[in-house]
Amino acid sequence: MKIREVLYQVKSMGKKVLPFYLFTFLLLSACQQNDGKCHIEGTVNGEQYEGKRIFLVPFSGPATMETVDSMEITNGKFHFEPDSVQMYKIVLDYHYRFGLQPLIVVGEPGTVRITIDTISHAVGTPQNDSLEKWKVQTEIHNMQLAKMRKNIADLKMRGDSVQASFIQQRADSFHLAYKRYSRKLADNMKEGVLHDFLKGLFPLTYKRKFPDGRVVTMDADTNEEISE
Repeated sequence: MKIREVLYQVKSMGKKVLPFYLFTFLLLSACQQNDGKCHIEGTVNGEQYEGKRIFLVPFSGPATMETVDSMEITNGKFHFEPDSVQMYKIVLDYHYRFGLQPLIVVGEPGTVRITIDTISHAVGTPQNDSLEKWKVQTEIHNMQLAKMRKNIADLKMRGDSVQASFIQQRADSFHLAYKRYSRKLADNMKEGVLHDFLKGLFPLTYKRKFPDGRVVTMDADTNEEISE
């Protein structure tokens, strides 16, 4: 019996059976949440998006008919059930997505509650809750860093190289703090899709090839060569 059928029975059979059917409803709900699948339950704010298609696209790898899922937005809602644990992008049809923020989600077991709007959100499972916290910090970082860079450009145009250099140092320190926050978040998770994603975004080192053919290891934060 489906959950909606249980609710119908509760309404039609009266108060005497309410405790039994309420228990059944809660039991069925628990089974649905623990079926080992990912349930993405989404809402799109705006009547103008009714009937438009929304897409679940792999974050990396090929986007093909076999890997991309889509559905029409109905009553402002949509749902997906991805069958693999990986990162996905949720985007509206490109004709209508202007003004809406695309969203990255982790397809992991459980129910992921999503809101697509000018600022989009996803919560409900461990990795998506962590991803949401990182997303908020990323938006703050990007906003503040953009202001600093504009300030630097304005100062340089006015010929104030000293103050521009000072603001640049502040911007570099601010960005470094954000990178360290992201790495610490990944370390706290120890493993998983989001852990790998963040580690890939902010590695500690990188390789640099010089014109003479030498390849050296560089510190990703200081851009200085690491002696090996």
